[in-house]
Amino acid sequence: MEVAKSILTIPVQDPPQDDFSSIDLSWTKYGSDQHHDDVALIPYHRVDAFLFGESSILEYPTRFHIERGRRRLQASLKHYKSDDYLEYRVYWCSFGPENYGEGGGILYSRRYRLNTRNRAARPQSMRGCTCHFTVKRLYARPSLALIIYNNRRHHVNKSGSVCHGPLDRDAIGPGANKIPYICNEIQQQTMSMIYLGIPEENVLQKHIEGLQRYCASNPKVNCLASQYVHKLGMIIKRTTHELDLDDQASVRLWIERNGKSKFFYQDTSQANAFILGIQTEWQLQQMIRFGHQSLMAIDSTFGIKKLKYPLCTLLVFDSRQHALPVAWIITRSFAKQDMSKWMKALVDKAHALDPTWKTSGFLVDDAAAEVDPIRDIFCCPVLFSLWRIRRSWLKNIVKKCTNIEVQREMFKRLGQIVHGIWGGVNSSNSMELFIQDFVDQTTFLHYFKAFWLPKIEMWLGTMKTYPLASQEASSAIEAYHLKLKQKLYDDSHLDSLQRVDWLVYKLTTELHSSYWLDRYADESDSFQNVKEEYISSTSWHRAQQIPDDVVVFDQKDHLFAKVPSQNDIAVARTVWNPGSEFAFCDCSWSMSGNLCKHVIKVNMICNNHPGYVDSMSFHSFRDILTRLCQKPPDDSIALDKSVAWTSQMLDQIQRLVELSKSKDIGSLVNTLPLQWVAKKGRTFSGRPPLVLALPPTLRPCTKKADPRKNRKRKRLSQLG
Repeated sequence: MEVAKSILTIPVQDPPQDDFSSIDLSWTKYGSDQHHDDVALIPYHRVDAFLFGESSILEYPTRFHIERGRRRLQASLKHYKSDDYLEYRVYWCSFGPENYGEGGGILYSRRYRLNTRNRAARPQSMRGCTCHFTVKRLYARPSLALIIYNNRRHHVNKSGSVCHGPLDRDAIGPGANKIPYICNEIQQQTMSMIYLGIPEENVLQKHIEGLQRYCASNPKVNCLASQYVHKLGMIIKRTTHELDLDDQASVRLWIERNGKSKFFYQDTSQANAFILGIQTEWQLQQMIRFGHQSLMAIDSTFGIKKLKYPLCTLLVFDSRQHALPVAWIITRSFAKQDMSKWMKALVDKAHALDPTWKTSGFLVDDAAAEVDPIRDIFCCPVLFSLWRIRRSWLKNIVKKCTNIEVQREMFKRLGQIVHGIWGGVNSSNSMELFIQDFVDQTTFLHYFKAFWLPKIEMWLGTMKTYPLASQEASSAIEAYHLKLKQKLYDDSHLDSLQRVDWLVYKLTTELHSSYWLDRYADESDSFQNVKEEYISSTSWHRAQQIPDDVVVFDQKDHLFAKVPSQNDIAVARTVWNPGSEFAFCDCSWSMSGNLCKHVIKVNMICNNHPGYVDSMSFHSFRDILTRLCQKPPDDSIALDKSVAWTSQMLDQIQRLVELSKSKDIGSLVNTLPLQWVAKKGRTFSGRPPLVLALPPTLRPCTKKADPRKNRKRKRLSQLG
């Protein structure tokens, strides 16, 4: 916005309503390019109307007091400027500027507290509000008043948080100090339900049920709980992601207010790229719980074409093997040094809570991803997931080819090229032959040559080098990706896609609340509708609900399989190229590029039949075993290492198979060997250090304790 250099260029505004506020005025930048303020010119006799309107904003009801003022006599100046004052008054919100609450104090320039009686809506409630403005009656034009608003972000304290009114999170509703104990679990449950759009009546019912675990039900408690839920709903409804008009400033304000949810932040500069790492306390707990001695995964480069900065998500697999987001990283940089920064910060945060935390494997979905930071910082092997390349190929084949027979044949051929990396097939020759056979599909080939052909060798080499993840893991990661896409790409928010504060707000409110409520519903056996939807959110689980005996195979050529619908027996889905990760199904879910339940179910059955090709993940596993079992020199240490590694891996595989097949976890636990754990001291994070006993002659002299002091300590402990 252009900065006005003279008062004479600023128009005079006189709103028609009886009372008006700063929202009803158009503000002009006035001053120099280095320093300027938001100003507006109004008739001087309308100042009281402005004060009343500014005090009556619904979100921030308050009163304004005169913090300081000056006055000049008319004709007292021989030389004056156009912005010199005849009267000068600074109006400050009566909830400030001091903060008499916890951690607050008076201004350093004052030696006493002002009398606050009857100055604000709540007497004696100074909250450190920074909202203030200046009214100058112009010396050159006494009929006009110049309003200078130093900070038009309404009624926040120095940390940027709303400090009074309905949006104040620390004072929700009347009688807030009399509301029964509300633990974090109940508050998070109530907030999650409100964020997800559940009606207020249902939210209140669940909220009261939670309170009844701590106190008996009575009309007063129910009334206060109703006020709490209503006010909390008002706060959430009126809260906006836009804390400042400038996106970077808005993100900084969010970081100041939510320091515990930020595990890494690097602002944009000439030397550094923008990086923001987000992890709430609940996500940290889930990462330690489900990521320890288990797998983690990454959904990388989400929104690379639509969002201002791409979104990267770290996932763990919960008790139902569903992908659970435990950290979000917003950045455009995937350089090794930048990835090392936020990965180290994340691992350090986990180790601060549990020094023994360690993950067993890390799944990546991008062949161009830097894996060295993962190996160095997480200290675990790297696996590769096919879900992204499979989804991209299938989605574009369906979109750019109209003939369904050509679609399934192209997808099958691409799958054969990928399968050929373990059979010694020359991928370059196979790719040239594929392009020649489908030369008439110009739309898809143009896309394929532009986006995939230059880097296909890199992708195939990555698949050959790293172990491949299973279809269950791919299904879980894809389910999270689709849910994230549904939450973020809502039509009503398309105008905000280029703002980082909007992305942060959506992640930490709606998406976080959704996954929190899913886990809570499953573990507490409540919210049955939410629990059922959560359980069936992956194609792998939906495939397990299909009986094996209803699937019909082509026994002659093994070309296809028929899977009847569970809702309509007359409808059957056809799965072509069964047994392969690149199987093609004619259902609507698969035609959108997704991994459907019919493909997974058919592949489950094919894994137990010798007439079908083994899965790529099993091919990769067998290749690793073959390399591991290569004969080392006889009677050597290398032979001892091979035996140790093979025995350890065989033992872990056997336990995993027993765990997956067992229906009674208790009987399986009883068969495990007993492990002795050293007792930890109260103030030690591990085993206390060993102290060697010295002979009596070498022990240092210790002063005997005074019995009178011991008696005094005993009396004080009894009083406490």
